[in-house]
Amino acid sequence: MIFPLEELIEYDGNMYEITSAASRRSYQLSMLKDPDIEDNDGKVVSLAARQVFTEQIEFHLED
Repeated sequence: MIFPLEELIEYDGNMYEITSAASRRSYQLSMLKDPDIEDNDGKVVSLAARQVFTEQIEFHLED
C-alpha cells in the first residue's frame, strides 16, 4: 500500500489536524506492533494516513 496521495490532494479540511492525527496514529500502531504493519510492508505512516482518510478511526484534537 502506498501513501494515499489522492485523498490528501482532495482533502479540504484542516491540514494540521489530519497531519497530527496521522502522526499520532503512526506512533500508536508502531508501539502496539500492530500486525497490519507487516501486511503494509512496514509502512506505518501510509497505513495510519489511510486509516485517518478513510475514517477507519476517528480523531479529535484536544485543546
